[in-house]
Amino acid sequence: MTIKKQASFIFAFSFFLTFFFVTTQGQTQDQPQRNSGETSKQQSKSNNLGGVNEGNMSDAEVQDIVKRMRDSGYSEAELEQAAKVRGMDATQIQQFRDRVKKLENTKKTGTTIEESKKQERSEYKKNTNENDVNVSNRIFGSQFFGSAFSSFEPNLNMPTPANYVIGPSDELLLDLTGDNEVSYKLRVSPESFISIEYIGRVSVGGLTIEQAKNKIKAQMDNTYPSLRSGRTQLSLNLGNIRSIKVIISGEVMKPGTYTLPSITSVFNALYSSGGPNDKGSFRTIQVIRNNKVVATVDLYDFLLNGIQTANIRLQDLDVIHIPIYQIHVDVIGEVKRSMIYEIKQNESLSDILRYAGDFSDNAYKARVKIIQNTFNARKIVVVPLSDFPNYIPKNGDKIYIDSILDKLENKVQINGAVTRPGQFTFKPGLKLSELIKQADGLAPDVFMSNGYIIRLNADNTNSIVSFDLAEVMKGGISDIELERNDVAQISSISDLRDQYTVSIDGEVRRPGSFEFAGNLSVENLIQMAGGFKEGANPADIEISRRIKGADLSKSTTEVAQIFHIAVDSSLRVIDRNFLLQPFDIVSVHPVIGFTPLLKVQVSGEIIRPGVYTIISKNERISDIVKRAGGLTAFAYPEGASLKRPAANIVNTGLDEEEKTIRQLNLARLSENGNDEGKTNPVALVNVSSDLVGIELDKILNNPMSRNDLILKDGDVIVVPSLLQTVKISGEVLRPISVVYEPGRSFRYYINSAGGFTHNAFKKGSFISHSNGSVRGTKRALLFNNYPEVKPGSEISVPRKAERERMSVQSWVGLSTAIASLATLVFAIIRR
Repeated sequence: MTIKKQASFIFAFSFFLTFFFVTTQGQTQDQPQRNSGETSKQQSKSNNLGGVNEGNMSDAEVQDIVKRMRDSGYSEAELEQAAKVRGMDATQIQQFRDRVKKLENTKKTGTTIEESKKQERSEYKKNTNENDVNVSNRIFGSQFFGSAFSSFEPNLNMPTPANYVIGPSDELLLDLTGDNEVSYKLRVSPESFISIEYIGRVSVGGLTIEQAKNKIKAQMDNTYPSLRSGRTQLSLNLGNIRSIKVIISGEVMKPGTYTLPSITSVFNALYSSGGPNDKGSFRTIQVIRNNKVVATVDLYDFLLNGIQTANIRLQDLDVIHIPIYQIHVDVIGEVKRSMIYEIKQNESLSDILRYAGDFSDNAYKARVKIIQNTFNARKIVVVPLSDFPNYIPKNGDKIYIDSILDKLENKVQINGAVTRPGQFTFKPGLKLSELIKQADGLAPDVFMSNGYIIRLNADNTNSIVSFDLAEVMKGGISDIELERNDVAQISSISDLRDQYTVSIDGEVRRPGSFEFAGNLSVENLIQMAGGFKEGANPADIEISRRIKGADLSKSTTEVAQIFHIAVDSSLRVIDRNFLLQPFDIVSVHPVIGFTPLLKVQVSGEIIRPGVYTIISKNERISDIVKRAGGLTAFAYPEGASLKRPAANIVNTGLDEEEKTIRQLNLARLSENGNDEGKTNPVALVNVSSDLVGIELDKILNNPMSRNDLILKDGDVIVVPSLLQTVKISGEVLRPISVVYEPGRSFRYYINSAGGFTHNAFKKGSFISHSNGSVRGTKRALLFNNYPEVKPGSEISVPRKAERERMSVQSWVGLSTAIASLATLVFAIIRR
């Protein structure tokens, strides 16, 4: 036996023995002094533990045992010896040990009483089929007993009820106050007697607390005369509550015999048993005492109204019997509690709706449909509202309450150019002009010539009813009488035309399109555009206006009209009668000869790096390098680059594959167009960046050549120091950067990266040089001619395009074609 199991056994065994050892001594000490015969007899019964049954003890009593064990002070050996002397056998010890183990597990898992009941109900449902589970969940009242939040534990701290019936093992607290001060703690014997000092034995079994109090007072009057005069008062209360046994049978979740406190009511006992199961009745629960039905409990009184009718206090050996239900009806649909209800023989459909909380807000109340079982099939019964009180449902009825239709039965609608468009109430005889008034009239931009009504036909199709809005507003015969669900559509002028705009571009601060407005002038539009730029020429502003109705059959026909106007420094137009029209285009040209300052930047290994202004229109790269003091001793001119944002020719819509193909084509163009060592600068544009490939060493050696590009605004020239590495990327075994070694071939650097992968597209390999130029691989007969590697270069190896594998059918087709071709060739040779 492991240490854990030994400890568990000793723990259970010890407090079991402690309970009976300590309890017996405590009971002996609590009893008043009796004659020697009675005392000897009582001690003899207490010393015999052979008849002890752990099943008769509640969990509260077991918890009390634990407390007594901790306070006893006895050793385990002493407790074991005492148990043997008092007649306990091994079976009793094992039963009690199992009980303790169960309580320990409950404590470890933290399972509450309510959760245990919920688990027990779940276990019950597991033993039934799925249909039974669904039924059980929908039975009205079942959630009450299965809820983890409801509890019907009896209140053990309540004042003693006056109608409580005293029985054996009850503890009575008798107190005298006044002239005489004395207290007694009296336990009712199995013969229903109590023993009072100086008074003797008094029979109290079967009496209520009030009756027992009067009887005790009558017998104590002679010993305590002041009781008669009222100078001494007597009170009788209940001390420790005895346990009673209650049998719960029938269609219950957990039938059996329960040990409960003597103040337990019917509801307390039902809660302990988990309540009725899915076949049990909630309305005819019987309490049987001495083979007679003393109460019939209808749980609906409590569940619906909170009234605890017939919730009587139980007595020892009472039987609670739950019979099988007689009539179940299922209420489905638009009620506040859609559940299965149990009804009595004389209850009607109105009663069922009351149990279900009545109709919901969206219920169709005029009638309900009932699916009713017959001997061999089912039938539909429709019950109108007026017959609800008279219709008596049958067992198995399914009552369906439909919802109202999700549509408006009395609406018309008006949309468009009215002040408040929307839906309105339809009334017979409603005119269109009246509907417009209900919508607070027409909008200012209303189109008065025409409107239309969309009308729903009897066959659920639509038709159009046109009207002249101007005539409708006059009234008379032109005013249309509306029908239910009509939708009137009134357009505005802006709805029927394009949005009018005017545009301005050129030397203004915020060029663009603006919404046209009446009496819009050129100066207004210039103000909207933020005014002139510095180089604007206000003396010659050009307005383009389209010509409507031009004769396009003639080649000399003009399609636009041009106007020139002047504006002074105060934004006043000399011709004040000139107004803009929709779709005019205003162009503000710059002053002749005005050129903004253009800047370039030079950085890297330059004597005086920085930003320089372009002096002339034809200033070139060699000029700006010279102005910057030339190159330093550490410069690497072959790696110099020119960054020109406008040189990026990449289409942003291209995917990566298309960009790679474009780059390869340009690289090959660069190689093929390099006649006599001359580089085509157009071909050196790097499609993956905004770098322009330049060769600064050749530019400086041969200024004004075609390689010496003219500078543009925003150009950035970067001259690096000597680069010492070469980067290898793409389809190689290990992409890496290696040290540059002069004279080494392309394959040397590929081998330094582990070589090509099996997916490498070798003939598509290319090199991107540090100056931005790209060189591709050329094909010479059966061999690849790889480009030269320079310091700072990046070798890129693309991946082969994935090819679709040939299926079996494709191979068969190819084989058939080859065989046919071979047969044809053989036939020709034979001839």
